[in-house]
Amino acid sequence: MADTATHTDHAADHGHHSSTGLSNNKLAMWLFLGSECLLFGGLISTYMLYRGRVQDGPHPSQIYDIPFTSVSSFVLLMSSLTMVLAVTSAQRNDDARTNLWLTITALLGATFVGGQVYEFTTFYREGLGFTTSLFSSSFYTLTGFHGVHVSVGVIMLLSTMGIIKRNRITGNKSEVVELVGLYWHFVDIVWIVIFTLIYLIPS
Repeated sequence: MADTATHTDHAADHGHHSSTGLSNNKLAMWLFLGSECLLFGGLISTYMLYRGRVQDGPHPSQIYDIPFTSVSSFVLLMSSLTMVLAVTSAQRNDDARTNLWLTITALLGATFVGGQVYEFTTFYREGLGFTTSLFSSSFYTLTGFHGVHVSVGVIMLLSTMGIIKRNRITGNKSEVVELVGLYWHFVDIVWIVIFTLIYLIPS
C-alpha cells in the first residue's frame, strides 16, 4: 500500500510519460516547436526569395544598423544563459533564485523587443514601410513574427514567476520552468538564423 502511494506521488511529481521516455508535457512542447520550425521555415524562405526585390524605398544596405542589431542580438543570446540558470535553480528547488533568473531573462527579452520596435520605427521614418516593396513586406513579417514570439515568451516567464510565488504549480515545478526554457531557447536559435541571413549575408 505504501509502495502504491509512493508510486502515485512520483507520477504526480513527474507527470505521465509517453512511449518515447519523455513526459507528455515535454512531448507536446517538442511537437509544438516542430510546427513552429515549419512556420519560420516558410517565412525565412519567403524572405530569401524577395529580399533583393526593392523597387521603391531604401535598399537594405542603406538602412541596416548592424552594430545596433548586433548588440540587441547579444542581449537576447545572454538571456539563454540566464534561462539555463533559472532551470538549474528550479531543479535545486531554490524558488528565490529561480524567480531572480526568470526576472532577468524577461528583462533581457523585453530589451530586445524594445530594440526591435526602435529599429522598425527608424526604418519607417527612412521610408521603408510594410507595403513599400516585396523586400519590406517579407522583412517586417519575418522579424515581426519573431518579435511576437519573444513577447509571448516574456509573458510566459512572468506568468511562471507568478505561479511560483503563489505556489500554484501542479506537478513538477522544475519541468514547468524547463518547458518555458525550451521555448525561450527556440526563439533565440531562430533569431541567430534570422540575424545571419538578414544582416550578415548581403542580398
